[in-house]
Amino acid sequence: MGVWKQLAEYLYLRKPDPDRPKTNFVKYMHGINRLSLLLFIVALIILIIRLTVKK
Repeated sequence: MGVWKQLAEYLYLRKPDPDRPKTNFVKYMHGINRLSLLLFIVALIILIIRLTVKK
């Protein structure tokens, strides 16, 4: 699976792949990946705001 397709699934922009394994470990892994991706995006937004709004 491509990186962009996986990112779209993590951000709920695309339906999940029906052929993906359905074990609990894979579900936990995808949840942790989703959380870390969202935290990274929030951190980038904060950095951009801090760089653009200098005091």
